Amino acid sequence: MTFLELAKKRYSCRSLQDRPVEEEKLHRILEAGNLAPTAVNKQPIHFWVLKSSEAMKKLAETTHFVFGAPVAIVIGSKAEEAWVRSFDEKNFAEVDASIAATHMMLEAEDLGLGTTWVGHFDAPKMKKLFPEMAGFELSCVLPIGYPTDDAVPSTRHAERKGTEALVSWL
Repeated sequence: MTFLELAKKRYSCRSLQDRPVEEEKLHRILEAGNLAPTAVNKQPIHFWVLKSSEAMKKLAETTHFVFGAPVAIVIGSKAEEAWVRSFDEKNFAEVDASIAATHMMLEAEDLGLGTTWVGHFDAPKMKKLFPEMAGFELSCVLPIGYPTDDAVPSTRHAERKGTEALVSWL
């Protein structure tokens, strides 16, 4: 499969089986995040794998977007560890976390797993429930699992503006 075929195939899967995800696949997803490019290769990012039933119950207290997943990865970053562009003081921690999360989502798809980018969660509550996350900016949660037989993309999935609307040739 080409990269564009993989990108087209991937969708936000909102219906996951509770079937366990193999450790090997989780390690490959985490390695994809580790290999993601970050500004000046500073890697101001951190990943938390929520795998136990207790951890997943705590996650469900912070968001209702768990979709039946048996495992989830929370992606965070530390601004003080990130590269800052000197011209305008833009900090790239959140950008770096987003790139890593995207790499992980695409690797999950390549492994036959479903996931979606969840931004709707109570970050302060998550930090209280998981004190290990204190001191980090939490970017997203990736619930991960095998899609159910009836999982389908959102009706909005195929709606695209098209490159002609997004690109300016100068």
